[in-house]
Amino acid sequence: MTTTPRFTGENPVLKFDKLDVQFRTEFGTVHAVKGITLSVEPGEVMALVGESGSGKSVTATTALGLLPKTARIQGDTRVTDKSIGQLSGRQLRSLRGNRVAMVFQEPMTALNPVITVGEQLTEAMEVHGVAFGRDAWDRAVDLLNAVGIPNAERRAKQFPHELSGGMRQRVVIAMALACDPDVIIADEPTTALDVTVQAEILDLLRSLKDKLNTGILLITHNMGVVADMADNVAVMFKGTIVERGPVEQVLLQPQHPYTKRLLAAVPRLGEGHGQFGVAPNPVEPTAEAALDVRDLVVEYHRAGKKPFRAVDGVSFDVRRGEIVGLVGESGSGKSTIGRALLGLIPSKSGEVRVLDQNLLGLRGHELKSLRKRIGVIFQDPAASLNPRFPIGDVIAEPMSVHKVGNAKEREARVHELLDAVQLPRSVYNRYPHELSGGQRQRVSIARALSLSPDLLVADEPTSALDVSVQASVLAMFTELQREFGFACLFISHDLAVIDSLAHRVVVMQYGKIVEKGTREDVLLHPQEEYTRRLLAAAPVPDPIEQRERREARYELLKELGDEVVELDTRELDYDARGPRTES
Repeated sequence: MTTTPRFTGENPVLKFDKLDVQFRTEFGTVHAVKGITLSVEPGEVMALVGESGSGKSVTATTALGLLPKTARIQGDTRVTDKSIGQLSGRQLRSLRGNRVAMVFQEPMTALNPVITVGEQLTEAMEVHGVAFGRDAWDRAVDLLNAVGIPNAERRAKQFPHELSGGMRQRVVIAMALACDPDVIIADEPTTALDVTVQAEILDLLRSLKDKLNTGILLITHNMGVVADMADNVAVMFKGTIVERGPVEQVLLQPQHPYTKRLLAAVPRLGEGHGQFGVAPNPVEPTAEAALDVRDLVVEYHRAGKKPFRAVDGVSFDVRRGEIVGLVGESGSGKSTIGRALLGLIPSKSGEVRVLDQNLLGLRGHELKSLRKRIGVIFQDPAASLNPRFPIGDVIAEPMSVHKVGNAKEREARVHELLDAVQLPRSVYNRYPHELSGGQRQRVSIARALSLSPDLLVADEPTSALDVSVQASVLAMFTELQREFGFACLFISHDLAVIDSLAHRVVVMQYGKIVEKGTREDVLLHPQEEYTRRLLAAAPVPDPIEQRERREARYELLKELGDEVVELDTRELDYDARGPRTES
């Protein structure tokens, strides 16, 4: 494939020239970035791709002058005509936000929780001398309007916790725009978002670079986002750039083995079972139900307010040996159902039969006995594993609680489980913080299987993992399900993951089921509007196909009467601010 480059690197707004970063630690020197050269031009989206630990975020942080004093930096980093290494602290503060801005991965940590959204926007403008007082407030409201936040005047007076995740991310983008920067660094800007909100944020960023000619350095490990957004791609591995080029060339004709491995690990919507070399066993339609949920209602009570109904009359079942995918966006009630099935939160009404026993009617010893037959895998292994327990004790804890076997038998069972989840037995005496994220999730799976459960509830078990780690965990999970034959309720918002392993799919919105059926019926031939929206918003790692999918999504939104998200530059008056003043 031959492509004529739109961007030549001759007029960069951000350039790393032979950047080399090393960190001094108590255990020696860590060589994080190894002499990379990379540039971003006005109007260009350069995607910096790689897994955790590859050096992406360290590279980006260098452009803001925010690396700690333990970092030894060599080479040159330039933002427009300014060399970062030659600037004083005052000059760096003037540069940040003014010439180079950052959109962080998690907006709740990027926003001050005790200051209103409008005040945070005006603060940035007043610090950089863009606008003051009422003018700054009016411009803050204009910025919120520009990024598509409705009722901007009212929203500007609210605190971050009063906004949804998608709105918070829009606020962060508005803050990045406040001083009209030349380049924006977007560090995993959509990782924490639902698929439809992610599509809207990507539309907004695309509109931003097209209309304002802003350069964007996009840091991500999501190949679908790269295909949707990037003009050019640089692939990082262990601190070096191993491949670079136009997005079509890198994603469709990868040359480096690492790039090929990354792309091969991406689950693809529509390809179904067996994507990672192993497919779940087929399930007989006559198989008995391991889980049967009927008219489940869960409510949260708030002081002085009407109860909030998080789950409203939900009914579905999971047969023995079957994986049922429960999908939907944040707030749809997925995780609430999972917690209710585990007895961790009370249910207002309905019936939950687990292995033909009514879970909601059991108490004391009977409930504990039934819970022994249910395993659970949580989303964040770092939060669900006891940091004071070595791995052997973490996995053996359920057996200790339920008084299964003696110490020697429990140790032998733990070793069996470590083999099953493909971890070396040497981790037995190590602690959770000594393992990687993927290894900790394998420990979580081993712990969930320690009592040989008949039913497993998996709540977003791979969402926090890198793509290749996710692929290996999903392959291992499928092999374990084939071997142990447990029924599984797999909760996720990633439709491609569900497509790769589920037998049936249940789609939820606002606490209700909107569609359910076989994987083929729901994911390939959706009937309901909401399911069609979800599927249309899911990106694929093929830039040509993704372009077609994006156009098809726009047509669907028009058909359904929705507006396509765009940056409204009419709300922004950059000419009023005059020339830049930098110390």
